[in-house]
Amino acid sequence: MNIFRTKPVSSLIAETKGKSGLKKALGPLDLTMLGIGCIIGTGIFVLTGVAAADLSGPALVLSFVFAGLACCFAALCYAEFASMIPVAGSAYTYGYAGLGEIWGWIIGWDLILEYAVGIATVAIGWSGYVVNLLNNIGIVLPKAITSSPFEGGVINVPAMLIIALIAWLLISGVRNTSGVNGVIVIIKVAVVLLFIVLAVWHVKPSNWTPFMPYGFNGVISGAAVVFFSYIGFDAVSTAAEETRNPQRDMPRGIIASLLICTVLYIAVSAILTGIVKYTAYKTPAGHNAPVAYALDLIGIHWGAALISVGAICGITSVCLVLMFGQSRIFFAMARDGLIPKVLGGVSQKHQTPAVSTTIVATVCALTAGLFPIGIVSELVSIGTLVAFIIVCAGTIVLRYKRKDLQRSFKAPFFPVTPILGILSCGYLISGLQPATWIRFIVWFVLGLIVYFAYSYKHSALRAKSGVEEQVQN
Repeated sequence: MNIFRTKPVSSLIAETKGKSGLKKALGPLDLTMLGIGCIIGTGIFVLTGVAAADLSGPALVLSFVFAGLACCFAALCYAEFASMIPVAGSAYTYGYAGLGEIWGWIIGWDLILEYAVGIATVAIGWSGYVVNLLNNIGIVLPKAITSSPFEGGVINVPAMLIIALIAWLLISGVRNTSGVNGVIVIIKVAVVLLFIVLAVWHVKPSNWTPFMPYGFNGVISGAAVVFFSYIGFDAVSTAAEETRNPQRDMPRGIIASLLICTVLYIAVSAILTGIVKYTAYKTPAGHNAPVAYALDLIGIHWGAALISVGAICGITSVCLVLMFGQSRIFFAMARDGLIPKVLGGVSQKHQTPAVSTTIVATVCALTAGLFPIGIVSELVSIGTLVAFIIVCAGTIVLRYKRKDLQRSFKAPFFPVTPILGILSCGYLISGLQPATWIRFIVWFVLGLIVYFAYSYKHSALRAKSGVEEQVQN
């Protein structure tokens, strides 16, 4: 039963101190910006078109409401965990402390897939926007260096370059990362607000009819797809170890970023389907750049150009925050011995996880450069939803098993809030395509093989428990 052994919270917190810990440099505003940096990006600039055209229609606004509600329940549980266990690793660490090593491993393995696929996907989207913008100003890059071999090219160089640039920024220090992300967030929030101001006067209520063309199942399927948009607050929790006052600031950063972005998503989705018919987004341009495309259709071409620049900024910060989160999860798992400890190496100069960041960047850059990734938003969504379910369950377990732990923030209306989080996330998973389930199950089985072949034998917690038992004997 060693696989269900939980890692003591006192041990987790002790590891954050000294040379093995990360530099504490973030405050509540940094965390809120980090969350907005990841939440506003691909979801609002790309997935809104896909969901409106093929799944939700004008009821896209309901899809964001349902996704936002599910996130709200999970976010409150995340905030409780983050204030109680201010350690890198996010849901992986929470699962390890609350439910046991095997559950920690499962969620960590799940997050590796979620973030890696997300980084590569966002980088490919960034490349598409940049190539399109360069084309508009007369600079045409050859297809050989802007497309994968599967799309008639050789390698997607821009996608690889943005990943390399972000990796360098992350290794150079979390304060630099936070500063750059803050500037990008201000730009893209301004662009989103500009779209709302320009387009709201062109809304025609007749475009909202029929409101639910694909039925209620379409609304739920749309919510499951746009859930990709909300993984930002999960990334915020990975920064707990680098926060100056995590007990106070982590709940603020998580909840503030989620509320701000949900309001913006609802406003944009309502306007998008109100200014033109939802069927207009079935075109390639409508799928790939719906916000800019909508402004072009109503004749505001200069606004569409500005939106494209904002989209590039938005997608850049999403890629930055995803890679930030992925490297911290690798760092936490390596520190626990579940993956090779070399992956947990910390740069002595900058106190950042340089080794894990380099490895993540290399794998993601190769993936983005050589492969076109299909159905990726759903694959990321199922990983996120499973992570949220485990965090909500862990909140319930620790409330009953560890009443002694100090909680500067508690999820309200316990146990209703975590139970609703579990049920709502499970319901959204049911709206995903069977192919997504199959891919996820294959990855899950592969993870169990790796765990029992390597991680179980090299677990730092298991080794420590074995030494203690020998001493007692």
